Formats: sequence, C-alpha cells, structure tokens
Amino acid sequence: MQHGDNTQSSDFENKLTNGVIEPVWKRGVETMNKPDAEIITRNLSCWSGAIALTRLDGGISNENFLVTNDGRNFVVRVNGDVPVHGVTRLNDYNCNRAAAAVGVAPAVYHYEPGAIVVEYIQGRTLADNDVREDRILGQIVDLIKRTHRDAFRVARGPIAAFWPFRVCRDYAFFMEENGSGWNREVPRLRQLNDNLEQSIGATDIVLGHNDLLAANLLDDGDRLWLIDWEHAGFGSPLFDLANLATNNNLSEAQERNILELYFEGPPDDETIRRFGAMKCASLLREAMWSMVSETQSSLDFDYAGYTEEYLSRLKLAVEIWESS
Repeated sequence: MQHGDNTQSSDFENKLTNGVIEPVWKRGVETMNKPDAEIITRNLSCWSGAIALTRLDGGISNENFLVTNDGRNFVVRVNGDVPVHGVTRLNDYNCNRAAAAVGVAPAVYHYEPGAIVVEYIQGRTLADNDVREDRILGQIVDLIKRTHRDAFRVARGPIAAFWPFRVCRDYAFFMEENGSGWNREVPRLRQLNDNLEQSIGATDIVLGHNDLLAANLLDDGDRLWLIDWEHAGFGSPLFDLANLATNNNLSEAQERNILELYFEGPPDDETIRRFGAMKCASLLREAMWSMVSETQSSLDFDYAGYTEEYLSRLKLAVEIWESS
C-alpha cells in the first residue's frame, strides 16, 4: 500500500494550543505527557473524518499510536524536535522517505513538526534472539546495504550528519551543564571517545539508520522492514554494522559474518580493528544517550538500569579492543 506525501503546512499549532498546550515540537518528549500526544495525533491535518486510535507500547523515545482512518491503518510517532539527542522530525521524515523509496522502510503518509505518520505493516517486532539467526542476519545486512547505497542516492532535503563521537561530546557538555549524576564519569568517557575517534580515522559517507535495535525491525512474514528513522543521517557504514552487533549481542562468528556479507568478502585486519573501535563507540553512545534520558525523558522506562547495562557492556568491549 503506497500513499502520497502530504507536507503542506497546516493550522496545526492553532488547533492544539489556544494558549494552553505549548506545541510539542518546541518542547520535546521530555516534557510531553500522554494526553498531549493523543491530542496531537487526533488533530493531525491528514485525517479524513473520524479516526480510531490505539496506543502502542514499547517505545523508549516516542509516543506511538495505531490509527485507522478511512479504512486504512497507519502508525503515528509523536515527539517534537529533541535537540539534546540531535533529533528533528524533518530529518526523520527525509530519511524515512528515502528508505521507503527503495523499499527498506514503510511509506511515509504525512509529516508535521510534531509527528510523522507512516504506513502500517502487519507483522511482528523482532527480538534479540531473532536477529541472531543466520537467515535473519543476512536479510538485515541486505537492508543496511540498500540504505547505505540506494537510499543515499535518492535522499532529498535537509539531512543530519550522524557522527557518534560528536554526539558523545555533545552529551558530555550537556551533562556538565545540567548537573547530571553521572558527571564524575564524564572526563573518563570523553577521553575514551577521543581515543576511539582517532582509531577510526577517515571514513566513507553513507546514509545510515544508526539505531539498529531489534525493536526497530519488523517481520511481515515475507520480508523485513526497518522502522524508526529519527537517528538516521549521513555517517560511517561501520557504525550501523557495529550498532547491529552491540545492540543484539552478536557472537564473534556472527560479527565476522555480517562484515563478510557487507563487504562481499573476508574483512582485512584493519577493518576488523576499526570495527572493534566502532563497537565501543556504539556502546558509549547508547550509554550516554541513556544517561541524558534519565533526567530528560518522562516516558515510563528504566533508563537507570539501561545505563548500567550498557556501561557494563562498554567496559568489556573496551578491554577486548585495547588488548587486540
């Protein structure tokens, strides 16, 4: 099912605020509450008549809804621009649109500054153990390659750069400026970030997804779809591969497999070394994302536990990288 894009400006803000509800795209999810998100969803200018709305659970960055309108089903992700995480809905839209054009992502139906509406795909969200199946891994690497190669060529409009080392530097500054409980760790993490960046060196530029959690992969029974493009942008191909490995606890053999599939041959020692550094960068970025989210997000999620998990995994990955 394909839908035309609707990017016309609307009286969205006027319909929502009336001097009472501040536009969510000016605030970000950290100060948004659930009633706000539902009001925004119901008042999107793309709907024709009444809608049926069901809240979807499981998101750790957005409020998500399944909406039925005029006999068709859509998924709505509600969140404003979130500067602290480098997220803008325009970038989300442009990257999702490029990926949809090459069949990697569901089609974008509508975009407004506070929300994005995409085609609903009937299927199941993957779990970590699904991702670790060889058959599934091969399909995921194919999606990554098509994003890097094909979506890159059709991308239009403003698109962000995603350089994980700059992201981590920005997180460090933010935590220092806002009195984070993790500030004692910032000097050590900043030095590690610099060391990893130096080890990576120069890189090719691709359009990357940059958030390859199992929850962002959907199986419709015939094929996989890559969803949730809010962290997408131009960056290193190694980050998506490392992010896939670290977020889904791939074994060393599986890591070699995805590198061989992606590069269409056995990786050389330099590629393996740089991949190891990028795995550390992926874990560092995820840990610092969670540190910031602990104090900034109002979503019902155990960010503190998430931070501790990724710091533990980062420690082990750094030990392996430094000994290699």
